[in-house]
Amino acid sequence: MKLKPLIIGDLIASVPIIQGGMGVGISLSRLAGAVAAEGGIGVISAAQPGYTDETFMENSLKANLKALAYHIKKAKEISKGGIIGVNIMRASKNYAEYVECCVKNGADLIISGAGLPTELPMLLKDTAVKFAPIVSSLKAAKVLFKLWDRRYEKVADFVVIEGPKAGGHLGFSAEEAQNLSLDEYDGEVKSIIEYVKSFEEKYKRKIPVVYGGGVYDRNDIDHYISLGCDGVQMGTRFVATEECDAPLEYKMTYVNAKKDDIVIVKSPVGMPGRAIRNKFVKERELANEKVTKCFNCMDHCNPATTPYCISMALIKAAEGKTEDSLLFCGENAYRINEITTVKKLFEELTQ
Repeated sequence: MKLKPLIIGDLIASVPIIQGGMGVGISLSRLAGAVAAEGGIGVISAAQPGYTDETFMENSLKANLKALAYHIKKAKEISKGGIIGVNIMRASKNYAEYVECCVKNGADLIISGAGLPTELPMLLKDTAVKFAPIVSSLKAAKVLFKLWDRRYEKVADFVVIEGPKAGGHLGFSAEEAQNLSLDEYDGEVKSIIEYVKSFEEKYKRKIPVVYGGGVYDRNDIDHYISLGCDGVQMGTRFVATEECDAPLEYKMTYVNAKKDDIVIVKSPVGMPGRAIRNKFVKERELANEKVTKCFNCMDHCNPATTPYCISMALIKAAEGKTEDSLLFCGENAYRINEITTVKKLFEELTQ
């Protein structure tokens, strides 16, 4: 059966697949543009996109905003007018500046997680930019929708549910991320969908719901659509593509990973994360790193007590230093055994 388009207001993605935003430097303009060119929604990560800029160490915010502006415009160019979004972590400092940068430079939508983006409707007031929160529970969806409805008389344009098998930062306890099965979580997915639908009549529009976290193949896509989702978000599969902005060394860690290599790690952001257990992770399991340079990039991150600098750990990954860095990945990364192209991946998923 042919997949139906994902329609978000006046945006129409012919293929209902959103490529997950992955930072630092993993999903930038090359990957996002290629995904959007195939009819999906390409997503740039706003996590330290300016890490290669010569001014980054002195003024990371300025370098990041300059790089984000460049990558939005470049992705739109590569995609030939496809849909380009930006993932902005709410835990980021200077959150409003990143949102403003997206608006000024032509991003079509913003997806925001790693915290509750309570002020996002206000920041996007009177703009055409669509937005979605990333939620992992019905409770989080209720908090946001009730607050937005009351305070702004507005709710999200779409919603991304991120399940327990996702890569990177997770909205679950470490135990839930490790042990909660997708079958058990299906009930929560259905509850969130039903709750979001309850706002459609008031706002006279469809509010699509997209599921991400452990989506690997067409069977998974069909499963979540059968639950009532309008599309899926995928990150891990897109890392192992030629167009992914990550270096080959990073991609090959996915190709070479075994199931037991994928673990839950402690993150300075205050949430558990899923990553490959390399030398870096093993060393941090024994002792915290002494942080000598702070980028002042995250709320609630204290250099004196943090287990390590999340920015430097992810920057080193983007530089291909795969034993001395944090390698975020989804639970299914071990199933990948080759590097493919975005076009071939879309052909596989849409057949």
